[in-house]
Amino acid sequence: MDVKKAQGAMEAILFAGGDPVGLGRIAAVLGLDLPTAEKLMNDLADRINGAPGGLCIKNLDGRWQMCTRPEDAEYVRAALDMRRNMPLSQAALEVLAVVAYNQPVTKAFVEQVRGVDCSGVLGSLTAKGLVEERGRLELPGRPLLYGTTPDFLRCLNISSLRELPPLERADGAEGEPAEDAG
Repeated sequence: MDVKKAQGAMEAILFAGGDPVGLGRIAAVLGLDLPTAEKLMNDLADRINGAPGGLCIKNLDGRWQMCTRPEDAEYVRAALDMRRNMPLSQAALEVLAVVAYNQPVTKAFVEQVRGVDCSGVLGSLTAKGLVEERGRLELPGRPLLYGTTPDFLRCLNISSLRELPPLERADGAEGEPAEDAG
């Protein structure tokens, strides 16, 4: 398959898919090896993102998605009669930060860090698609583990959790965010 045809197919997959698509899946469908697919996808993203227009291609921790540009969000909302997302409460931001920097985490861990019940906030963040269940811990009661989603990365306009600012610990040193994003 020639370069233009492969990139055209990649563009079509991202456009039609709506959700982030793993590069391994795209490579397999197009019959390409992973390094070739990665080069073609990066070139396609550079071309789309560098051209004027309303679309961009984002790498969300190894999964790719076609999105509208943030500066066009108001026009899209108005044309599609979408209501503006409600801002997150202070409690939701705190829970989201604990999950993002420490994932995967249990509800009990989040509650220990915050000192208050987080059931409702975790449920709300899960419903908004910013946090997801990541399995269960192998302990009595098998508590659920939570982590962030690709939607979380997209909302922050980052490609990976590594782009989160480092945390300043109580002892003044800086900590690193968790490596797992979804």
